[in-house]
Amino acid sequence: MSLLDWLTRKDKPLSKMTRSELRRQELLLEKERTQLLNRIQKLATVKQEIFEKGSVEKTPEVRRVLAQEFEMKTSEQLMVSRQLNIRSKEMMTVSRLRMLRENVERAKLHGNRLGLIGEKDIVRLSKLIENDAITAEMYQQRLDEVLAIGAGADEGATGLSEAGQSVMKVWDQMDTGLIRDKAEAFDEADRRVREQQRAPAED
Repeated sequence: MSLLDWLTRKDKPLSKMTRSELRRQELLLEKERTQLLNRIQKLATVKQEIFEKGSVEKTPEVRRVLAQEFEMKTSEQLMVSRQLNIRSKEMMTVSRLRMLRENVERAKLHGNRLGLIGEKDIVRLSKLIENDAITAEMYQQRLDEVLAIGAGADEGATGLSEAGQSVMKVWDQMDTGLIRDKAEAFDEADRRVREQQRAPAED
């Protein structure tokens, strides 16, 4: 079920769902996203195999067929990637709303609107979700703006922390060949994350 479906369900729109209902939807979206991820990975493997066959094939007719297969698999991969982008944004929305629902009682005590979101906000988010040009990262920023999440309300959830960025850097170093050993890369990533997590406690 897409965000637009939730929006048009007059009996239970997304903005009115309880924490448990949001959690159920979150799990369903997580399952769908995992399936899409697996499909993309499988397509990438198949494309690699097709490319390798074409690189050693000398018959022009066979190469043309392999090139067509490679092109079709790429088109399918792009289509699935668009679906993954949408599911990622939907899951991000539901997950964030669930977390806000968990804090709603505390928000009421402080007299703010934390955890509250209206239909106009849902309409605005749904348009961003359906827009393929909006990546999950870009959407996350817009989502935080709509939900007006402060750093104290949802610390660490508005983007990658320094620790998460450290892991990304290790992967980048693996991509460029600066780190070749997987065990060494894991140890380096683990060390950096531990250092980042230990730093705040020492301040």
